[in-house]
Amino acid sequence: MPGPATDRPLRIAQVAPLFESVPPHGYGGTERVVSYLTEALVEMGHEVTLFASGDSVTNADLVPVVARSLRTDPSRPDWLVWHTMLLDEVFQRAAQFDVMHFHVDFFHYPLARRCATPSLTTLHGRLDLPDLLPLHQHFREHPLVSISDSQRRPMPDLSWLGTVHHGLPPALYALREESQDYFAFVGRISPEKRVDRAIQIAIATGTRLRIAAKVDRADEAYFERDIRPLLGHPLVEFVGEIDQAAKNDFIGHARALLFPIDWPEPFGLVMIEAMACGTPVLAWRCGSVPEVVDEGVTGFVVDDMQQATAAARETRRIDRRRCRQVFETRFSARQMAGRYLALYRRLIQARQTNPGLEAATESPL
Repeated sequence: MPGPATDRPLRIAQVAPLFESVPPHGYGGTERVVSYLTEALVEMGHEVTLFASGDSVTNADLVPVVARSLRTDPSRPDWLVWHTMLLDEVFQRAAQFDVMHFHVDFFHYPLARRCATPSLTTLHGRLDLPDLLPLHQHFREHPLVSISDSQRRPMPDLSWLGTVHHGLPPALYALREESQDYFAFVGRISPEKRVDRAIQIAIATGTRLRIAAKVDRADEAYFERDIRPLLGHPLVEFVGEIDQAAKNDFIGHARALLFPIDWPEPFGLVMIEAMACGTPVLAWRCGSVPEVVDEGVTGFVVDDMQQATAAARETRRIDRRRCRQVFETRFSARQMAGRYLALYRRLIQARQTNPGLEAATESPL
């Protein structure tokens, strides 16, 4: 008979979205985090099953629900159809696991409510949208994990097990103690990411800006109307979407990463990717930014364009070795996995002690 959940390896299901592979070939924050978490748990000796697209690469047991990631399939599959089949596959196998960890928003809540296997959900998106509050209140008993304290402020009274910041494998990025004279912007071209602010900062400081970003179909009109006209400036270089290997050099050689967001960013994985390279972060005071960036140590947090321009001129004084040290202390994949393991064990123990109760939640923020 298996021992208590506190002293044995766990059988864990990781349930990823199907939009990108795990890890993604290009942009894809949620799937990238699921990959880092999964691989760290396997390295720590746990039995992990990853439900994901068939083009995923993992040391866990892969259950390929669809042959390839939905975004890369030219036939444009119906995402709802494939995620419905994903959840059916997961819950058919639920008895095989000690705990199931979902990263697919809220689609599984009705099934999880009726399942004996403990489960929890990491919410990766923004929570200030109006319809999310009544939905989560309806399923308020479901255990949730936030990726920043800021993320959960719109809904503080739900069943929050804790906050777990994202983490990266330390070997994935190399420290660059010397930088080249350019700023980097990495992510998506969308109104809330504000690449236009990054361009303004570059022009104001006379510094090159290199933009590595994808344009989703939903943002194509915005890109053509508002951003493409700005790309003709001699200081601005648009690189397009890049893969993981290219990102290491692209971010690592930059003088600073510009993160001029205009929305309540739940975490912002690229900020800790920059720190792992030793590259300082210049970011707007939105969402999780003040939780992630240590002012004057790993970068600068600003409130307006005047502050941003002044801070951009000071980025060279940030100690790049210290940036890397902070990353290793706060944001490694193993640390992330350890925090999740503590939540898994607490959830399992609570279910074993009283099958009708979930694990104790944190006090509201």
